[in-house]
Amino acid sequence: MTVDDTGSDSAAEPPEPPSRAGEVDEEPEKDPLALRLEGLILGADRRYTPFQAARSAGVSMELASRFWRAMGFPDIGQAKALTEADVLALRRLAGLVEAGLLSEAMAVQVARSTGQTTARLAEWQIDSFLEGLTEPPEPGMTRTEVTYPLIELLLPELEEFLVYVWRRQLAAATGRVVQAADDEEMVDRRLAVGFADLVGFTRLTRRMEEEELGELVEAFETTAADLVAAHGGRLIKTLGDEVLYAADDAGTAAEIALRLIETMANDDTMPELRVGIAFGTVTTRMGDVFGTTVNLASRLTSIAPRDAVLVDGAFAVELTRTGDAPASEAEAAEAAAAAEKEGEEPPSYRFALQPMWQRPVRGLGVVEPWTLARRG
Repeated sequence: MTVDDTGSDSAAEPPEPPSRAGEVDEEPEKDPLALRLEGLILGADRRYTPFQAARSAGVSMELASRFWRAMGFPDIGQAKALTEADVLALRRLAGLVEAGLLSEAMAVQVARSTGQTTARLAEWQIDSFLEGLTEPPEPGMTRTEVTYPLIELLLPELEEFLVYVWRRQLAAATGRVVQAADDEEMVDRRLAVGFADLVGFTRLTRRMEEEELGELVEAFETTAADLVAAHGGRLIKTLGDEVLYAADDAGTAAEIALRLIETMANDDTMPELRVGIAFGTVTTRMGDVFGTTVNLASRLTSIAPRDAVLVDGAFAVELTRTGDAPASEAEAAEAAAAAEKEGEEPPSYRFALQPMWQRPVRGLGVVEPWTLARRG
């Protein structure tokens, strides 16, 4: 007996398919509090097996499994573990495909990108946020007695905030896309890409306690994220001792890089930092960036001196094109002399560029890096 589209029992339904090898038909017995918390968070009780959920949503079991795995959830055989919300999510994704708004492959990508992003967010909230808040406030109280009412109070507020931030980010991303020069630029865009890397991090991991190391990484990521956002860049991802960011123009990327160096240099608890930036065509997928430009920025970071910024030739050309840096000090002096002769204000450059020796870079041939610094 299965559940039909309206939720009523029907004896005429076809039998459910047997579970595949390696899957279980029943989940391990769950803790009663865990089940109560799951019901509170999901807003519904367990009601469907995967087969029943797929049938109720009007999608094939194969497509439902693809969506489910893309969201980051394991196969559960035919355990009755899904809710009405799971059915609705399947129905919505399948409806976007049926309406021709998304291809099936794109719908799976939507599921995967959303699942990966929210999984990390949920893990962070539990590990760093709720874990601390659910410490019993009074002797004799158990974590069980604190957790349920706390989540009951926090859940609607966190949900509203999540939707607010998502809408804000969606508006910003949409604005960048509609300003693209052509359709190709929406996917393959010219961006400045920067890597910032803590120097000697591997040695630190051997000397520091795990808790201290975690605090250092969190402080670095928080500082980097704040500086990138404040100056108009986009934080692509953090990798513990390294952050990857992007900016639409070279001047913004340069300002972020130098601010990172200056901020870390003024913090005695932080290791030294090095930054590499490249400018060029970048492919964007699921919030990440790929391509030769990204690889070049990473290689420049690995050869950058401590507390210094290295950029590639294309980035240097872009800075001079926009008037943020002179092509050379001789050119700057000529421009200043010409302006003085005409009784005008001399050009105001924010940055200085110094060419370095050409050198081979693994996988990318010979490049000519430039050091970036503040002018004056």
